[in-house]
Amino acid sequence: MNIENDIHQDESLKETPDDNTETSAAENTEVDADNEQQSSEMTSQPSETNDEEASSQEEIIDEKKKQDLEELKNVIKENAREDEQPASRYFTLAKILGGDILSAHLVRRQILLILIIVMFTIVYVTNRYSCQQKQIDIARLKQQLVNSRYKALSISSELTELSRESNVLEQLKNNNDTTLKISQQPPYIINIGNE
Repeated sequence: MNIENDIHQDESLKETPDDNTETSAAENTEVDADNEQQSSEMTSQPSETNDEEASSQEEIIDEKKKQDLEELKNVIKENAREDEQPASRYFTLAKILGGDILSAHLVRRQILLILIIVMFTIVYVTNRYSCQQKQIDIARLKQQLVNSRYKALSISSELTELSRESNVLEQLKNNNDTTLKISQQPPYIINIGNE
């Protein structure tokens, strides 16, 4: 009866498709466990068959285990790869946002170019920022210059107003400090002879 179960299980394994390798690998491990359990039961029960049938059955089980082990190894080799998966031709938004684009061979090959572009971008941004700061300083200094010119002009006009002769005499009269007054006679020229 155990031999019939083994044969039935062998036929069911041959009928399973290889497309779903993960499920077939899981089923293979379950079948291996069942086979081991049945073989242990067979060894514990008194055998009614002769030694040749028992040895042929053990050989069949061993071959089946070896095949299952090879299939499992192949499935693991296919699914557990450490190298790069072949790149698809199309980059989708999900691949870009997921970071898959950074592991592409093209990006890894051009990493120096990418670093140079990033460096120039940083230099461009900092240069633009410093130029804008200098332009702001120039505008502020121009405004200060205009204010200083207006202030100097107003002070100069006040000085000329205060230094006029009429204002000086008026201030002297108000203070009664001096006997200076405006001359009633016009100035005259003193001629000095040639010696």
